[in-house]
Amino acid sequence: MALTAHSTIGDWLNDPIGGDLIKDLLAQSGADPSQLTPVLGLPLQQLVVMSQGAMPQSVVDDLVRAANGGEIPADGESAGWTETITPGRFAGKTVIVTGAASGIGRATASRIAREGGRVVAADISADKLDALTTELAGHDVIIVAGDLTQQASIDAVVAAAGDRIDALANVAGINDDFSPAGETTDAVWDRVIAINLTAPFRLMRAVLPIMEAAGRGAILNVSSEAGLRGNASGNAYTASKHGIIGVTKSAAFMYGPKGIRVNSVAPGGVATGIPMPPNMSEYGSGRLAPFQQAIPTVATAEHLAASITFLLSDDAVNINGAILASDGGWSVQ
Repeated sequence: MALTAHSTIGDWLNDPIGGDLIKDLLAQSGADPSQLTPVLGLPLQQLVVMSQGAMPQSVVDDLVRAANGGEIPADGESAGWTETITPGRFAGKTVIVTGAASGIGRATASRIAREGGRVVAADISADKLDALTTELAGHDVIIVAGDLTQQASIDAVVAAAGDRIDALANVAGINDDFSPAGETTDAVWDRVIAINLTAPFRLMRAVLPIMEAAGRGAILNVSSEAGLRGNASGNAYTASKHGIIGVTKSAAFMYGPKGIRVNSVAPGGVATGIPMPPNMSEYGSGRLAPFQQAIPTVATAEHLAASITFLLSDDAVNINGAILASDGGWSVQ
């Protein structure tokens, strides 16, 4: 079978020609093939996203040509997981998705729209939201650009949704600087907590009365592996993600009898290419490194969207207050 951009990294490394090409590419940057172990199941194309701009598309295209005698063959059937749309799963439903301009939020918004839902896509990046609507032309997508740490932006999202809100996916979030508590500045703490915890809470607070009046609704809050353990990230991020699990469990208990389900997904390593902030803590980074290197597998944004949309859909009718570790088994290590 010809190697393509959608062949897995593992397939490339196992191929006599492809393996040499990948090893030569890694050698140029001083990297080792063993560093690819967590991403062996991902398509080669995902390296473009993971590199955060360091690897342009042209590098992947050149690799594919070199492995196929100068040609880029048509993509064959992928050996890995392939997203399978469930037509009409969200038909007639209005779903708010935050962080919808990139990464997990974008993949979630895209899947819901392609499964028939009316999506209110919120993000701080107007340009990327415009690109999303272009990609999803013909689907029912309303974009709202704004900073969700500001009440005016939350009000705008709810207004755009209108009188019916069937589901909310709180996906938007940022990293911290891996600092331990003794180093965490007020600026880092305040920003991470505002975006990762306070904004999702306020959006929940805004939509719950609408769901309560309708007697139905589903809310999904994205936590993290850092919401399950203390050795996955820094102080502020870990606190925010533990906090969102607390908010989820409280709301699930309070509103379950009213027909509203509230659940959380805790991702592990995800190849979204979200940049890390500047001035990373040297001590925190060093302390976390051995545990982060033990991540068993890295997922794509589409993998996480599959978990999120399941919990938002009617297929999860009997699930409330659950914290789904969508982490490739990292949480059991």
